[in-house]
Order: sequence, then structure tokens, then C-alpha cells
Amino acid sequence: MDLSRSLLEKFYIKKNRSVSDIAKALRCSEHKINYWLAKFTIPKRSISEAIYVKNHPRGDPFKVKKQLTSREVKLLGLGLGLYWGEGNKKNKVSLRLGNTDPRLIKMFMDFLEEICGVARNAITFNLLIFNDISVSAAKRFWVAALGIRPEQIRGKVIVLKSGRIGTYRQKSKYGVLILQYHNRKLRDILCGMIEKL
Repeated sequence: MDLSRSLLEKFYIKKNRSVSDIAKALRCSEHKINYWLAKFTIPKRSISEAIYVKNHPRGDPFKVKKQLTSREVKLLGLGLGLYWGEGNKKNKVSLRLGNTDPRLIKMFMDFLEEICGVARNAITFNLLIFNDISVSAAKRFWVAALGIRPEQIRGKVIVLKSGRIGTYRQKSKYGVLILQYHNRKLRDILCGMIEKL
């Protein structure tokens, strides 16, 4: 049985099905699916793209807005500036931004939600504090300041030994909160936007 281009495009491109899934659905070998993809010059996904599609079968869990109001243009500029200045661009699989100021973190959350279409409950956090404040007090502060659920602060809180009192210690009374959103594709889009500036 020969396969048609339209059938392969429907399964592989429009429905984002894997070669393995298509082979099972059509009751043929994966080799045959790969042969016809190559014959019709339908580009195969890379391994990382295939993993991304498998993990996001309904498509991207975000949607970057194209048409922006003047307020949203400012929020876009602010969000990109915050990520450029405070974010961890070396991490290739997620967006990360750490700071001691809840207003800055909240502004970046607004950017992710309003401009990038990220669900607020999909954002997670890690916390780094000095040992002269309790973990529970620091968590309560961040939960209240950002209006997040306690379970969004994940993993073990990193506790550093408190040194002498200085301006940094005063600014980081409740620690450094590290915002994380695990999505390589959105991270690459934002880094691409920054490169174009």
C-alpha cells in the first residue's frame, strides 16, 4: 500500500503524531512511514522536537501575543529587559529568573501570563535563604507577596549560613526566589527576541 502526502501531512504535521503512532494506526512498519516521509520530502522532527511534541500533544502550553495594546508593549519591553538582566539564559530547557524583590518577580509573572500566555499555576519557584530566618516564614512571605500556592515553591529550600549584616542581607531578608517555567521553546523565543534588540 502506497501512502499519500495528504495522509502523512494530516497525521505527522497537523496532528503531531509520531512515526511510531502513525505506523500503529496504519498497521505498517515505521520503516515504511519514514520511507514515504522522505519520498514526499516532509522534514522529520529532531529528537528534541519529537520529545517536545510527545510532551505537549495538544500543542504549545503558551501563546505569545502578536497584537499588543500600548500597555502590553511596555510590559513586553519590561519582561524582555528583566529576563535579559536578571534571567539565566545559560539554562537551555527553561526560563529562570531570580531576585529578592517580589514586585520584580510579580512583574515578570504578569509578562509571562499576559504576553506569553503562560498559565500562572504552571510557574514554579525555588527559594534560597539565610539561616537567620525560618523556612516557613520565608515561604509564607513569598506566597502572600505573589499570590501563589505554597506547593508552587518546589524542592528543598537552600539555606546559606548568615554572614555579617550588610545591604545585600537587608535586601534579601526573605531570600532569593527563583522563578522557573520549564519550556525550551518559549525560552528560545524570548532569547531570539532579545537577540533582535
